[in-house]
Amino acid sequence: MTPTIAEAARAIAARTLSPVELTQASLARIEARDPALHAFILRTPERAMADARAAEGRQMRRTLRGPLDGIPIGHKDIYETAGLPTTAHSRLLANHVSAADAQTVSMLAGAGVVLMGKLATHEFAIGGPSFDLPWPPVRNPWDTTRFTSGSSSGTGAAVADGMILGGTGSDTGGSIRGPAALCGVAGIKPTYGRCSRRGIIPLSFSLDHAGPLAWTAEDCALLLQAMAGYDPLDPASADVPVPDFSAGIGGSVQGLRVGVARHFHERDNPVTPACARAVEDAARALAAGGAAVRDVTLPPLIDYQSANSLILHAEAWALHEPWITKRFHEYGDVMRSRLAMGAVMSATDYIQALRRRRELVAATRAAMADLDLLLVAGAQSEAPLIESVSKWTAVAKPGFMAPFNLTGLPSLSVCAGFGEGALPVAVQVVGHPWQEPTVFRAGHAIERELGERGRRPAG
Repeated sequence: MTPTIAEAARAIAARTLSPVELTQASLARIEARDPALHAFILRTPERAMADARAAEGRQMRRTLRGPLDGIPIGHKDIYETAGLPTTAHSRLLANHVSAADAQTVSMLAGAGVVLMGKLATHEFAIGGPSFDLPWPPVRNPWDTTRFTSGSSSGTGAAVADGMILGGTGSDTGGSIRGPAALCGVAGIKPTYGRCSRRGIIPLSFSLDHAGPLAWTAEDCALLLQAMAGYDPLDPASADVPVPDFSAGIGGSVQGLRVGVARHFHERDNPVTPACARAVEDAARALAAGGAAVRDVTLPPLIDYQSANSLILHAEAWALHEPWITKRFHEYGDVMRSRLAMGAVMSATDYIQALRRRRELVAATRAAMADLDLLLVAGAQSEAPLIESVSKWTAVAKPGFMAPFNLTGLPSLSVCAGFGEGALPVAVQVVGHPWQEPTVFRAGHAIERELGERGRRPAG
C-alpha cells in the first residue's frame, strides 16, 4: 500500500526507505493507472528521478531538509513551474512554458519534494468537467464512471489512487475540498492570506486560496508547513507567524467546543443518507474524545453561495474579458458558459455582493464567538456519474464550501466513511482565522476514531 507522507518521511529519515525506490514505485503506478484516470497533464519522470537522487544523496549524508525531502508530489496545472508547460487545462495556454516557479512551488522544491508532473484541473479552475478540450476530464479512482469534483481534480484523483503522496490545489468555491470529499482524501483551504498565490493563475482575486491535498490531515499539515508564509509580492498575503501545523496531531480534543451546522445539510441543501451519517459519525468521534459538541445556526447556505458566486463570476470575467472577446471559441463550452454569467453582472451587483459578504463575515464570527470549530457536511452526495454533471451544477444548489471562501476561514475536508457504491463521503472541520493547528488536530481525531484511512481504491 502507498505510504502516507508521515510514514514515508519517518522511513526515509531512518534510512529504511530509499527516495529513489519510492519515486520508481510512484512512476510505475502512474504508468499503470493514469491512462484510465487522466490525472496528469504532464509527467516529468526525468525531473522526478533527478529530484529523488538528490534527496537520496541528502539522506545518505544525513542532511535531509525535513519531512518532505524525497516525497513524490504533483502540482495543479495552474501553478507556474519553471521550464515546464503550465496550461490551466486550456488550449489558450497549450504552448505556455513557465519562466519562473510560483512562490509555493519554489518553497516546496526547497523542502526537497520530488516533482512527478503537472496535474489536470478544470479549465482555468472553473470550466469542467469538459469533454471538448485537448485533455480529457479526470476520472474518480473509486469508480472511473464517477466525477472527482473540481477544480483540483487531478490532485484529488492522483492522491486517492496512490500515484503521488500529496499535491497542490487551489480553492475559490471549494476546489480543494470538493475533490478531497469525492475522492476520499484530505484537503485544506487555509486562512485567506496564509499561502502566497503569486505565480498561480488566478480566478478570483478576493476568493482564491492555495493549499494542499494528501491522504490524511497529518500529511496536509506537513505540506502546508512548506507552503505557508508571508509574501510581500502577493497583495493578499498576510504577515502573520507560521505555527507548527503538526503540533497538535495525535493530541486530545478534550474541551474543544464544536458547533454542528446541521441546518446546512438537513434543510438548506439536503444530503444523501451516507453524507448525513458522516456528519453524525464525525460529531460522535469528537465527542468521544471529550469535545463539547452542540448545534449552531449560521446564516442560510444560499446567502453565502449567492454572494460568493456573484463575486467569483464578476472577478473571473474581469480577468478573462480581454481574451474571451477575441478568442471566444478557443475556450471550452463549460468555461464560456460560466464566464458569461460575469458578463451580465453590473457594478451595483458586485458592490452589493461585497456588502453582503461583510455582513456574512460578521454573522459567522458572532455564531462562532463561543466555539473553537464548526463541523459541516462535505458534499451533497457521493460522487455522481461524470456524464450526469451539468455545466450549471455548481450554481444549481448551494454548496457547503463557499461559506468559507467568502469568510476566509480555514476549512479541512476529511474522509468520514463510505456510502452507496462504496464511494467516499466527507465532512469539513472549520476554524477561526490562523487556527489551522486546531483544525488539523480535530480532523486527525476524526480520521483516527473512524478508522477509514486503511482503505484505498482497488487497482
